[in-house]
Amino acid sequence: MQKETIRLSKPIIGIEEKNAVLDVLSTERLGMGDVVEKFENQLGKLLKREVTCCVNGTSGLHLALQACGIGVGDEVLVQSMTYVASFQAISACGATPIPCDVKANSLTLDVEDVKRKLNPKSKAIMPVHFAGDVGELDAVYELAKANSLRVIEDGAHAFGSSYKNKKVGSFGDICCFSFDGIKNITSGEGGCVVSNDKKVISLIQNARLLGIKNDTEKRFGNTRSWHFDVSNQGWRYHMSDIMAAIGIEQLKKLDYFIKRRRKLARLYDAIFLQNDKVTAFNRNYHEVVPHIYSILLPKEMNRDHLRNKLLDIGIETGVHYMPNHKLSLYKTNEISSLKNTEEIYPRLISLPLHPGLEECHIEYITSEVNKLLG
Repeated sequence: MQKETIRLSKPIIGIEEKNAVLDVLSTERLGMGDVVEKFENQLGKLLKREVTCCVNGTSGLHLALQACGIGVGDEVLVQSMTYVASFQAISACGATPIPCDVKANSLTLDVEDVKRKLNPKSKAIMPVHFAGDVGELDAVYELAKANSLRVIEDGAHAFGSSYKNKKVGSFGDICCFSFDGIKNITSGEGGCVVSNDKKVISLIQNARLLGIKNDTEKRFGNTRSWHFDVSNQGWRYHMSDIMAAIGIEQLKKLDYFIKRRRKLARLYDAIFLQNDKVTAFNRNYHEVVPHIYSILLPKEMNRDHLRNKLLDIGIETGVHYMPNHKLSLYKTNEISSLKNTEEIYPRLISLPLHPGLEECHIEYITSEVNKLLG
């Protein structure tokens, strides 16, 4: 059926985004300026909170951790099954990421495992909203409150998702989103930090511009600070107007993207429900906006063999994610406490999911997966 490869993920970019970029190029002001301010204001209106944009989601996590005063000697509790960006943001602050297990039914943070690993060095919990699912978020916040911990939500997968009829990012402590090329909306690269903590937001606004105090206001006026002070470590983490211009146009399409992702994920579910060799994750697509679609293969199935066979017929797949406690930088002896992660990872595979897919693609993909599984 397929002559062209069905991509695992891809941005959905139209003439609107291209024209918006050309408009910025025509101004000959390509750095952070009033277009970034406009994007932040639109995000803030959507989430009803303070929003600060940055160069990518990882920088957002790094900035949020730093703004909370987390550094050398501190520990942050985070699931091992996440993209390495979550761990890198923590170690970039000099802190130690403590790998925790996931819930088998959602691949979100196992709060009971977090409880077992709490100690006086613990300063924050970083729940990862895997595939757009927030998991046991109430339990995370209850535990954090009881132990005076910050909560920094890694919402890279979850832009547009809701929890108990509230948009992710519109409540809680701090939430960081990613707008890279394959996320629920894209700005090419980019991300943002959302919080009602004005001190945190102020620190992040300065830190994204090399720590220069109050430079954000100057940049939004298309100028910059020439006489300034720096009192905290900063980074070159600001968003550009080019990126923000793409994001503004993508934001207009968010409702469409949400509907398409949910419809395609539901179709996957309906088909795989009829195959007892495949385990799909039971997600509430009334609230979850699925960034990826993962399934569990039978224990006896060779995942790499299946992936190669699918690629031979033009179907890309992925593995989300290599557990971080297996990486050389973050290796730990706590394998026994990561039971679900250890058992799930060898069986986990992600299938194509993005708004550019049609229903016939899902039917073709599931048909070929079912054939290869016998």
